[in-house]
Amino acid sequence: MSLLMIFRVALRAIWRNKIRSLLTALGIIVGIAAVIAVIAIGTGAGEQMKSSINSMGNNLVMIFPGSMNMGGMRMGAGASNTLTAADGEQLEQDFPELVACQTPMVRGSAQVIYEENNWSTSINGVGTGFPKVRGWDVGEGAFFDEEDIQTGRRVLILGKTVVDNLFPNGDSPIGKNIRVRNMSFKVIGVMERKGSNSMGQDQDDIIIMPYTTVKRTIQRSSFNNVNQLLVSLNSMDDLEEAKKEFTALLRQRHRLADHKEDDFSIRDMTEITQMMTSITSTITILLGAVASISLIVGGIGIMNIMLVSVTERTKEIGLRMAIGARPRDILMQFLLEAMTLACVGGLIGTILGVVGAKAVGNVQHWPILITESSVIISFAFSAFVGVFFGFYPAYRASQLNPIDCLRYE
Repeated sequence: MSLLMIFRVALRAIWRNKIRSLLTALGIIVGIAAVIAVIAIGTGAGEQMKSSINSMGNNLVMIFPGSMNMGGMRMGAGASNTLTAADGEQLEQDFPELVACQTPMVRGSAQVIYEENNWSTSINGVGTGFPKVRGWDVGEGAFFDEEDIQTGRRVLILGKTVVDNLFPNGDSPIGKNIRVRNMSFKVIGVMERKGSNSMGQDQDDIIIMPYTTVKRTIQRSSFNNVNQLLVSLNSMDDLEEAKKEFTALLRQRHRLADHKEDDFSIRDMTEITQMMTSITSTITILLGAVASISLIVGGIGIMNIMLVSVTERTKEIGLRMAIGARPRDILMQFLLEAMTLACVGGLIGTILGVVGAKAVGNVQHWPILITESSVIISFAFSAFVGVFFGFYPAYRASQLNPIDCLRYE
């Protein structure tokens, strides 16, 4: 018998029992649909997390104040006040091949008021390199310049969330004066909407000022230290070299002896990215493994129904053998039936999985990413299940004695 004829015989056998065949393939359908949906949602969540982390800055390296000793007592991280804006400027000047841009940062918070509206928000004092470091453009108006920093002018740029709460009527805030701690500040710009970061924090709930202005008016500090330095590298391939060079320069500037620990700490986004990616990957694998159990159950269902089919069609098997069918023809016939059941179930499950994943994404506003590899692997696995669980019934059918089959009642 030719392979095409064997395949036609297998299809006719499946079609004669349409309902039973559909119910048999149901386990495969549910398993494939669940696996594809889980992988799509998990992969989409991972990509959104990476995008959210990347939104915090371009090739970002963060330098924080470290610990310090005072009177024999070791203070915690951030206690040192030796990190300055001049450190960042020196890094940019000495390592142009590594540093694309940098900005100091000082933080504060305040209740801001415009006419009858008020809003409590965080205030970040930064340098002119902030938009480039954060990859965050001004949507309306302009960013402050170096002269504003040198003079400590009372100018500010608003985030979209602050604009929505202080100007609910949709008026442009550019040129308006708002009060921050009973001091008048002029609005010169509005940042583009940024959204939430990977920690769920609203990045648009912010006011940006020259760091010198924040030091003088918000922190009321005469020290020139900063809370943080943000450095954007030309390439993350140079990360390890940059860390070494930055550490050496900062230790020299802070006059640290060889036996003393760093009074600063350098961190980068790759650690956060790897951690978050690892978490999402682990969750996706676990959920995918649970969903794959349905495939095993579906495979057992195929084996069960194929054994029943062999018993029901014993005389048919004997008749085919009597007119010249070889054991391998019988083996191939029943194996093709099992594979067809599994593959049809895999195809239906793939369609349902893709549709279901997109539906869940639209309803719950979750990110969905369906990759070709996940679809191909899932479909191939369903075919493997058909072969694996269908082989024993097919082999058993091929080993039947034709005389016994013809006598079977």
